Amino acid sequence: MNIGEIARRAGVARSTVSYALSGKRPVSDETREKIQRVIDDLGYRPNASARALANGRTSTIGLVFPPAGNHYTGMQLDFIGSVVEAAAARDYDVLLSPSGMDSDRSFQRLLGERRVDGAILMEIRLEDERVDHLARLDFPSVTIGRTARPGGTWWVGLDHTALAAACVHHLADLGHRRVAFVNRPEQLLRAGYESAHRGLDGFTKAAAERGLAVRTYCCGDDPASGQACLERILHEDPATTALVTLNEAALGGLYRGLAHAGRHLPRDFSVTGVVASRWAETVTPQLTAADVPAEEMGRRAVDLLIERLDHPGGAPRHHLLTPPISLRASTGPAGGASFAETTPPAGTS
Repeated sequence: MNIGEIARRAGVARSTVSYALSGKRPVSDETREKIQRVIDDLGYRPNASARALANGRTSTIGLVFPPAGNHYTGMQLDFIGSVVEAAAARDYDVLLSPSGMDSDRSFQRLLGERRVDGAILMEIRLEDERVDHLARLDFPSVTIGRTARPGGTWWVGLDHTALAAACVHHLADLGHRRVAFVNRPEQLLRAGYESAHRGLDGFTKAAAERGLAVRTYCCGDDPASGQACLERILHEDPATTALVTLNEAALGGLYRGLAHAGRHLPRDFSVTGVVASRWAETVTPQLTAADVPAEEMGRRAVDLLIERLDHPGGAPRHHLLTPPISLRASTGPAGGASFAETTPPAGTS
């Protein structure tokens, strides 16, 4: 079934059917309804290539993220899934492009062949050539995360600086004086990953403000690295009573290391951090955390990109999210009081 057959059955010209489908020229309501009845009767669905030729849109967006290496973390998969689901709800398909830099062939094909109407970029660096490259091309894009100079770009971000600081203040309010920070892997910090740098900045400044003794650690994205990191923390400073982490993939290992060291949560040690709620709730005891709203961030990124496609001249917009700390069972007062005896700090839920 094709446009010619629809035109024949509706008694109109092929061009009229094309205009009715694409909206490029006005068609009377009566004619449009006649064409639509034929389309409904025949169950006609124009293919993607035909739609792209008709209206200049592919109804496909690209999702650009770094290659996995050994694996993707749960957080990365949450963001990928959230974008795909949000796009489907808006009748868009998603083309995944595991590309790290603008020189990657996959990334260049995505842009050069115009396979997508726009792109969403994940795992943003403070200095990110991918973002700069898209800006130079004036290619519609939205980032999940923000660069060091995000002015003029469209983005959805999590305020890692404020969230890491909130975790520090929560622990300090509970009386903890010696606190460790468990960050993402060292290679990501060296590469300038925005979340790792801003989280470290927030932790360091808040700890200095509260007069805490702290140590900071990079940790691999896996449980074994988490356990090794925890062992190192207790070896270098056995008096440490709490930690803040941005590394959800290492969380199980951190817990295991505490158990092997004979540290009971939260009686002897407290753990908090910035982690998606579904991961915070899988450990025992459940993690007190600033819950990462991956589903909301993916949805907002898709909404912003479609808004940018529909209104090319619109001023850049962004969303910076700062979710509250969700109090669970992994934090308690320094010195052995029970978690139930604590008073939630202001601004927590």
